[in-house]
Amino acid sequence: MQDAVIDAVVIGRNEGARLIACLQSLQGRVRRLVYVDSGSTDGSVAAALALGAEVVALDVRLGFTAARARNAGLAVLDAPEFVQFVDGDCQVQVGWFAAALAGFAVHPAAVVICGRRRERFPEASVYNRLADMEWDTAVGQALACGGDALMRFAAVQALGGYDASLIAGEEPELCLRLAREGGEVWRIDAEMTLHDANLLRFGQWWRRMVRAGYAFAEGAARYGTAPERHWVVEVRRAVFWGMLLPVLVVLAGLTHPLGWLLALIYPVQMLRLARRGGFAWGYFTVVGKFAEARGVMSYWVNRVRGRRRGLIEYK
Repeated sequence: MQDAVIDAVVIGRNEGARLIACLQSLQGRVRRLVYVDSGSTDGSVAAALALGAEVVALDVRLGFTAARARNAGLAVLDAPEFVQFVDGDCQVQVGWFAAALAGFAVHPAAVVICGRRRERFPEASVYNRLADMEWDTAVGQALACGGDALMRFAAVQALGGYDASLIAGEEPELCLRLAREGGEVWRIDAEMTLHDANLLRFGQWWRRMVRAGYAFAEGAARYGTAPERHWVVEVRRAVFWGMLLPVLVVLAGLTHPLGWLLALIYPVQMLRLARRGGFAWGYFTVVGKFAEARGVMSYWVNRVRGRRRGLIEYK
């Protein structure tokens, strides 16, 4: 297993020094290193070529999605046993491949192995710290992975790769389809990547949460009635906390002055969540439901109008 053939597909757009660090972390560790560029204007293509990566430049006339970029990378590979997907703002940790291959040996039904993604600069902002906490998910069999993961190439190729129409949430959707074919997703206790979210402003974090809500809504619309109930709970939470409850508070307050006390449910929920993850986690988890609700509404408005929304970028 340790002699397995691994290729890597890195995707990015205007990642600058982050991309260089990403590619350098993979040099000499994979058979083929493919970088897929989504219209960068910062010299990313030249930098990748200088580092020995094969470059695939997406047609700028077509809409960019991370899924489309990953599929473009898959298309140029010649049947490795495994493919490591990496976002261009991530650096692969030393020892990751050995740990991941050992994970495949322990879990023969696994088609996806992922590990711990950490934020490189969690101290730079509260939003970076929140992202680092978000990445710290439970070890064991999982429903989905993130953008960084080692996958069995044949299993992914057999399903046609990622759904390129999704502007977010493409990894959980792929994992769902892989699971339907009998594949397993495992998160192991190993350092996988360092991620540089570079979330320094509230507006960036807000747009990121709107994108999450949009992904929840689209995922639930596609698979919500299936046995997996994909992202149904997430959509319900966003709608309740970010749309329904505010309406109820206003109606209660207009009905009777004491009705405004219903709004106290928000600080109570923040304090409840803070007991598990600290004040910032509790506060922003609740506030984030308003952004997620906006994303849910955006999806349904676009669907009713028969339109596809472009990327929701936050960097």
